[in-house]
Amino acid sequence: MARDLNKVMLTGHLGADPEMRFTPQGSAVTTFRVASNRSWKSGDGVQHEDTEWFRVVAWDKLAEICNEYLKKGTRVYIEGRLQTRSWEDRNTGEKRYVTEVVAQDMIILTPKGDRVPPAEPDDLEAQAIGSGHTARRALAPAAPSEAMSGSPARAGAPRVPGRNMPQPVESEDDLPF
Repeated sequence: MARDLNKVMLTGHLGADPEMRFTPQGSAVTTFRVASNRSWKSGDGVQHEDTEWFRVVAWDKLAEICNEYLKKGTRVYIEGRLQTRSWEDRNTGEKRYVTEVVAQDMIILTPKGDRVPPAEPDDLEAQAIGSGHTARRALAPAAPSEAMSGSPARAGAPRVPGRNMPQPVESEDDLPF
């Protein structure tokens, strides 16, 4: 029998700064909204434009990276899966639903010169982001065993789940110091 697929890929701009909080167990959760525009020309030649808003949720190390480096207006690529949650409204007792994108990968598409620098580049990750790359990928842990090692991989690097291998330096501009 064939496998099912639940995969979302989108690009767009953040509508507001990300918001990070922590679960009672200590896991980081960052939420933000991404606006994705599309334009088309109808049969009668009239140009149309539409904006679709997506709620994005990132967990653990990816959540921390999103919170630190994404700001309102940042253009990003998000890859993940759709998830619908439901709950009962405390005030009305009605059942409520929300559909969101659970991010697994994130690449910053805004050029380096147009970004707001992080508050304190005190680790290798922050230094690498400030080193001149125009796109970043951060991997969300797929399993609890990966939660401790979930550091970002370089854009364009092969994705090997559960492994964070050092990537070769392509030029002196890629050095984080």
